[in-house]
Amino acid sequence: MTRTLCFSSCLLLLLLSLSCPARAEPRRVTSSQRRAARAPAAKVRLAGNFAREPNEGRVEVLHNNTWGTVCDDEVDIKLANVVCRELGFQGGITWAHSAKYGEGAGPIWMDNVRCDGSEKSLKDCKHNGFGVNDCKHSEDLGVVCSERRLDQTTTRVQTNAIRPNVSPASQWQGLMSSRRHSGYSNYGNGHPHEVPRLQRHHQGNSKVQIEEVRLRPILMATKRKTLVTEGAVEVKHAGRWRQVCDLGWSLNSSRVVCGMLGFPEAVQHNVKTYKKIWDTKVADPSTRLSIMAKKKGFWVEKVHCLGNENTLSECLAQLSIPRSTTPCKNGRHAVVKCVPGPQFARISSGRPQAPYPVVPVRLKAGPRLGEGRVEVLRDGKWGTIVDHMWERTAASVVCRELGFGTAKDALPGAFMGQGTGPIHMNSVQCMGTESSILDCSFQEVQPWTFKHSRDASVRCNIPKTGIENTVRLAGGRIPSEGRVEVLMEVGGRKCWGAVCSENWSINEAMVVCRQLGLGFAASAHEETWYWSGDPNAADVILSGTHCVGTELSIQQCRRNNHVHCPRGGGAKAAGVTCSDTAPDLVLDAQLVQETAYLEDRPLHLLTCANEENCLSSSAARMNWPYGHRRLLRFSSRIMNLGRSDFRPKATRESWTWHQCHRHYHSIEVFTHYDLLTLNGTRVAEGHKASFCLEDTYCPDGLQKRFSCYNMGDQGISVGCWDTYRHDIDCQWVDVTDVRPGDYIFQVEVNPSMDMAESDFMNNVMRCRCKYDGHRAYMYGCHAGDAYSAETEDLFEHQRQITNNFV
Repeated sequence: MTRTLCFSSCLLLLLLSLSCPARAEPRRVTSSQRRAARAPAAKVRLAGNFAREPNEGRVEVLHNNTWGTVCDDEVDIKLANVVCRELGFQGGITWAHSAKYGEGAGPIWMDNVRCDGSEKSLKDCKHNGFGVNDCKHSEDLGVVCSERRLDQTTTRVQTNAIRPNVSPASQWQGLMSSRRHSGYSNYGNGHPHEVPRLQRHHQGNSKVQIEEVRLRPILMATKRKTLVTEGAVEVKHAGRWRQVCDLGWSLNSSRVVCGMLGFPEAVQHNVKTYKKIWDTKVADPSTRLSIMAKKKGFWVEKVHCLGNENTLSECLAQLSIPRSTTPCKNGRHAVVKCVPGPQFARISSGRPQAPYPVVPVRLKAGPRLGEGRVEVLRDGKWGTIVDHMWERTAASVVCRELGFGTAKDALPGAFMGQGTGPIHMNSVQCMGTESSILDCSFQEVQPWTFKHSRDASVRCNIPKTGIENTVRLAGGRIPSEGRVEVLMEVGGRKCWGAVCSENWSINEAMVVCRQLGLGFAASAHEETWYWSGDPNAADVILSGTHCVGTELSIQQCRRNNHVHCPRGGGAKAAGVTCSDTAPDLVLDAQLVQETAYLEDRPLHLLTCANEENCLSSSAARMNWPYGHRRLLRFSSRIMNLGRSDFRPKATRESWTWHQCHRHYHSIEVFTHYDLLTLNGTRVAEGHKASFCLEDTYCPDGLQKRFSCYNMGDQGISVGCWDTYRHDIDCQWVDVTDVRPGDYIFQVEVNPSMDMAESDFMNNVMRCRCKYDGHRAYMYGCHAGDAYSAETEDLFEHQRQITNNFV
């Protein structure tokens, strides 16, 4: 018994000595660790399955003491800002979908997260509820935050973002193989994080961050041209312009330079001519080139590009060669010769503008030249691209195909407004060398699987033509408004002058605003007495201006050969107000097709409609109130898919009162309804005044803001609809005098273009209409620009086409 107690006591003492050493070193606690100990537990963090920066990663949230991920559905920059500020950064730069930082583990806590940007924490944003989702970890959300923290104590990033020790080789290899090249990483929403290749592959060399690039013309023939397409390459590094040595320079590098300058391609220059000029100047010790060429600070030694990069910063480069005393030894400055797109080829010649290239891709609703929503033509039908995996390499293919340079931005989330019709392509991946976006790899899109809220857009690099310096706005309160003054040649010399406002419309104003790079025209002013222009530019030097709307400058529009302006200049000179956003009205073609029918309506019920001229002229010869009129009725739903509210041009004080219907008309003719023969002859017509322009319906998350009740404000909010039911007056075409046959039914919204829109081409809707004398059939309804010219021609000649529903 004694032996047992002794053994137990010894064992207990041994365990205590092991667990509590008598001479333990005192633990040193740093100030940062003390601060961390007092800080509350993090409720959001950034993670990743591979090496990354601490200000980027997969978003994970803590709920029920378990870390889980966030689904990438319906994400925007507001969510990224909330996450980044919660982590202590100043804000978000961009977000990344489709598990760009690797797939997480555990639950997916949040889906359909909607933040307004003011929330203190991600958990304060609206979402489906914790754990309620229809996502997989392949849809895990990531964000990229700005490097600066809220306290601004340092530019280096210090954050509680973690890096789990999870790095499956298969995921890493899969991610890297999806990228075009290892020096370029894309985060999936069109705002790539550019890291010069030199930093990745040549860590020992100095970093070369090229800020700008330009061509310095050398040949006299190129110096005289307005558009500089050929010359010696100069790059800006650390605020200083440098020459680029041509050793290692290739046509691929020239292609990248041309892309940055807004040109689609590069060609080989005349090497012998430039070599002769170089040798002559270098041999003369008095020339600046001879002196500067010997200095290392004058050069960027080596630049090597593959040709598919978006900027020179993505190419391999070296400022100087180690242990080399002579800069650019046995070399000279690199020379580039660019090929302008067809729409810019005639800028210098003064000839009329060349037509835009006929290619199966177009940009819609962009505020400036080279910007817009990307639409592609497949099977004769125009459609959009889903923004999933949309990035600058694919966007650059689109830009080059259209005659521009590389892409400045690849924009997600219907940034340039929502399209209509089919969605043709998803998960587009390009190498950067393709001649067309249709040559890239992509996934087919099944109907109804994606919404147009995810349409992809681009901003392209465009050439510096100088046309923005030939027009200006004077007297406005802000730079985007004022009296239009143009620079033109008068009597053999160039001078500034005013523009006659006779027939001055929104089309001409659109050209001026785009020429200045100020976006869309919000208003075209025919009187500018409230804006004082330049006294030296008071004379009218441009009159009879008529623009199609696609011209690059107001000087390219049709005009009078001799100035004729009965209105005079001064207070009645033309002016504009420009805006970065605009509404875009689109008619729901499906609803028109589904609701069309005939009605024989007695004349005694049409008195008010007759007063508003909603009947054919033959109605005036009838024996009122006896008899009836045959009406082709239908409902119309007009949607605002643009980026700003649609408002009437007239102010409330100038609305017209109609006693018969007892309501105000804010727009006297808001829509035209026409029945046409197959060769385009009008056989019946109607019109609809806007007596009630309001938000009839807004999707979830949008608030109705316009209502006609009690003479309220009229308009259509962004994303909302205004519906005119088939059973209200004037919502018809009077077909009493129309013979049975095949016709084209056409509806045009905002027909006189009194109110500005980002796209007028989709204001027209057309249907085939078969009338047998008793019934009317509508089929093939579609927006006016939804099909190719060839398909539209088939539509007009007895061939049915599939519907283009919104």
